[in-house]
Amino acid sequence: MLIIGHRGAAGYEPENTILSFQKAIHLNVDMIEFDVRLCKSGEVVILHDDSLERTTNGAGLVSKTSLVELQKLDAGKAQKIPTLTETFETIGSKVKMNVELKGSSTAKPVSQIIRRFVDSGIIRQEDILVSSFMMDELLIVRRLFPELKIAPLFYKLPEDFSEIASILKAWSINLNLKFLTENDVKRVHASGYKLYVYTVNNVEDKARMQNWGVDGIFTDLPEFGEPGRV
Repeated sequence: MLIIGHRGAAGYEPENTILSFQKAIHLNVDMIEFDVRLCKSGEVVILHDDSLERTTNGAGLVSKTSLVELQKLDAGKAQKIPTLTETFETIGSKVKMNVELKGSSTAKPVSQIIRRFVDSGIIRQEDILVSSFMMDELLIVRRLFPELKIAPLFYKLPEDFSEIASILKAWSINLNLKFLTENDVKRVHASGYKLYVYTVNNVEDKARMQNWGVDGIFTDLPEFGEPGRV
């Protein structure tokens, strides 16, 4: 079962920052997950929310704020909001990455950036998974980058999940722990897809996911299975 660092190692360091990604790598995660959206000046930045208040000392919408303005902000522990380009340059091929498309119109620029870094040899195509709740964005990624791994995100497993996954030529289905049943796991696997579950932060849930045979878990606390961890 893969251990996937949620927004890096968000239980230890400010989420979606280079410091958080480096912490996750230090903790030997199998993959890092982070969120991307477009800012006003068109760059792809790493930020979960559509607004700045929760994770930075700024205010307002990311889509209404330029990169120059964003990078003046403190995202916690004096960390700046990274761009996708900076993140790929920093992480390279050290660990696999799950890029979650949060904002609209992200599919094309994200696909182009991934292509550029794959072609340059800085990252490996097989190490990248692109996920989203927005199926239209994933369809654009599939059209622009046919070989890339894709994962539709759902809160609950829909009845037509297999049809959706087939259209997307999906690699995995990513589901919410709160609504997951053991039968969901069986259905996803019977349809031929991997199943990654978010967000698993205690040992009981981790053990249950292992028993159910899920393929990976997203966690804020990559060390939580170790002695002394929650």
